[in-house]
Amino acid sequence: MSQGATEHVPQCPAAGRRVSAAEQQWMDNTLAPTLAKFPEQPIGANTGTNRNPDGTARFTTISGVPVERIYTPADLPSDWDDHPEKYLGAPGQPPYTRGIHATGYRGKLWTMRQFSGFATPEETNRRYKYLLEQGGSGLSVAFDLPTLMGYDSDHANSEGEVGKCGVAIDSLEDMEILFSGIDLEKTTVSMTINSPANVLWAMYLVVAEQQGADWKKISGTLQNDILKEYIAQKEYIYPPAPSMRLVIDTFEFGLLFTPRFNPISISGYHIREAGATALQELAFTIYDGVEYVEWALRRGLDVDDFAPRLSFFFNSHNDFFEEIAKFRASRKIWYRLMTERFDAKLARSQWMRFHTQTAGVSLTAQQPMNNIARVAIQALAAVLGGTQSLHTDSYDEALALPTEEAARIALRTQQILAYESGVVDTVDPLGGSYFVETLTLKMEQGAFEYFAKLDAMGGMVHAIEQGFPQKELAESSYRYARAVEAKEKIIVGVNDFVVEETPQEILYIGETVRESRTEKLKRLRVRRSQSEVTRRLSALRQAAAREPQAEKGKISDANTMPYILDCVRAYATIGEICAALRDVYGTYEESSWT
Repeated sequence: MSQGATEHVPQCPAAGRRVSAAEQQWMDNTLAPTLAKFPEQPIGANTGTNRNPDGTARFTTISGVPVERIYTPADLPSDWDDHPEKYLGAPGQPPYTRGIHATGYRGKLWTMRQFSGFATPEETNRRYKYLLEQGGSGLSVAFDLPTLMGYDSDHANSEGEVGKCGVAIDSLEDMEILFSGIDLEKTTVSMTINSPANVLWAMYLVVAEQQGADWKKISGTLQNDILKEYIAQKEYIYPPAPSMRLVIDTFEFGLLFTPRFNPISISGYHIREAGATALQELAFTIYDGVEYVEWALRRGLDVDDFAPRLSFFFNSHNDFFEEIAKFRASRKIWYRLMTERFDAKLARSQWMRFHTQTAGVSLTAQQPMNNIARVAIQALAAVLGGTQSLHTDSYDEALALPTEEAARIALRTQQILAYESGVVDTVDPLGGSYFVETLTLKMEQGAFEYFAKLDAMGGMVHAIEQGFPQKELAESSYRYARAVEAKEKIIVGVNDFVVEETPQEILYIGETVRESRTEKLKRLRVRRSQSEVTRRLSALRQAAAREPQAEKGKISDANTMPYILDCVRAYATIGEICAALRDVYGTYEESSWT
């Protein structure tokens, strides 16, 4: 496929589409009298922006996409009935719109993975065991801000943040405690870590090794998506190019040593949380995937060697049908890109496999129990969209880290969907819905239009340096905030249906965590061999300074992963390892953009 090509994207009929005789009869004989008696009212404030130019009510998705009163076959491409395989296919067959597995959830449920981590490794380990005892089928590690930024708990920049938004991990010793008593060969583990991802992954691998686990059997996912950090979350350390080099190092290393572990989870979640529309989340996330593939190919890796282990991570927001359409479109878009742009041959290379988390940004501190209903709706959309794994937010997360009770309710929400709702009994139950199929096609069309712009900029790294995705998110976030402020979009309990409230019990993490972590680090530095740590950090700097050269079936002697593993085994801390890489790569500050 040529760069930015969009000529093959199916177009949905525009407004003013053809109307059948039967539909015209309905409009004249049924709709018109009803509208005369009961005019439609827009959701939210009755303002000019919620009205069409002719004065009729204007309905939109949460992203601002117009929603018509009714959808019929006339809204679909004219060849829809003649070529269903082009648009839908069957479950488990290209273009995978209806799912990558022929039996959907009838053969295997999605992985119920709860995001958790707070305070110390000891406390988080107890929470993990509790979640597994309650029926969770996978773990997802939340790290605190110092860990995410590559600082030890006793660093000056860590003050006030240790253990607050996740678990504090400074060294291999902490990772040993975090997974104590948890069989890593049998438990899938996802780790939400990006700039220092290589370091935390190395710690995890050494712990698995200590347990006697076979690296070729362990499974899980490393988030490791640095591009979305520059776009949305801003937790980066190094400039884009060396950061991308570190990501590709994990690709290369994983090919040979951890074939069942996903080295990256290309994440739209944080892009959406930063204010993106559903379409922007879809387009920027998938194009980040394109960028990673391009960089891996430049390293000399074969697409069908690494692509089967690429995974994605999406947000599930409040607009039920828009989210389902986004998930369905993602599979078709990725299939087209992998086959037409990258000539991937293996079916697994063409599959869009993704994890979903319900929308943290949609949770409200006001009337927090309402969040249980929001999360259930969002989780249902993810399941109907065909997610491979799911995290449901706890209702109290807008206030603090989840309490044990809130975490259990979040997990029970998934279990009720799986075992009581009946939605798992058939594959893609909304397939064929005129509305859902139209939204799906519009998502696909809009994504390829974004791809053309990004290709013209020279790829996502160059687009980030120019500030394009950042500006798009800022503008869409501003539009949504204005709509909420004007009550054109209603948030129950926030800008309407407000009540007096009593304080909510929350989980509080105090400063004693940092004090205990600091003492633990002092003891570690006395106990370990400092000369060995120094030697191994020096070797890492030398490897990081060299240009890696891929050779089939071998690890480049400049791949940083083996050197990071050596540092970890010597109990070098995350702060020391990241500092060594800072010495070589420097740090990054975002340029201003307009």
